[in-house]
Amino acid sequence: MKQKFSFFVLSLSLGLAGAALAHTGVKNPAVMARMHAMKGIGAEMKTLGQMAKGELPFDAEEARSAASTIAKHAGETPALFEAQEDDPKSEAKDEIWQNFEDFSAKSEELERIALGLAETISTQSDMTAAVKSLGATCLACHKTYREKTP
Repeated sequence: MKQKFSFFVLSLSLGLAGAALAHTGVKNPAVMARMHAMKGIGAEMKTLGQMAKGELPFDAEEARSAASTIAKHAGETPALFEAQEDDPKSEAKDEIWQNFEDFSAKSEELERIALGLAETISTQSDMTAAVKSLGATCLACHKTYREKTP
């Protein structure tokens, strides 16, 4: 189980590195705004993942703040994707706009979970469950609505 969790955190970190490279050369400001929001979620997930693995010292206030920031970005996500904007660097699939209701529901679910965690994370032992629940929610959306990065 610990190996699966470590693999998940490593995969998340590699995804963040790929996202940073994907931002280079983006010309469409709407796409750039979406990428910045996703990057913000990823950065906070990285912080939570590092706390969960013990790579960063546990800090309940910082963990709750990270969850709150994830909730903020998740709440903004549907509006950022409302217009079907594109850019060669975009990783957004057309399925977002073909099934916008489901896409929005997934964003709302992430926001709901993150808001709950922003209120309840209080101990180091809360971290693994927090990262797993947030990660599973992110993955559910990415599997359907995000192009795979090389």
